[in-house]
Amino acid sequence: MRIGSSIFLIALGAILAWAVSPGLIPNVDLTLIGYILMVVGAIGLVASLILASPGRSRRVSETRSVVDPNTGEQITRNESRDGNI
Repeated sequence: MRIGSSIFLIALGAILAWAVSPGLIPNVDLTLIGYILMVVGAIGLVASLILASPGRSRRVSETRSVVDPNTGEQITRNESRDGNI
């Protein structure tokens, strides 16, 4: 769930909870459904903000080049890893 869909669920839940008259649909509690949608949207919003934090996608790339003293060849080593490790 992305940020936009979370905000949409919160807005839809607020409309159902506070703007729609109860009893519009028989045997369905639209207020409760609105509150449930707002809670799900808030949880999705918090989760998407945590997952989108910049510290999570840090990647480190390192390249080393040395010359072999016996053969005179240049040896290059490429290494990539996560920055948190």
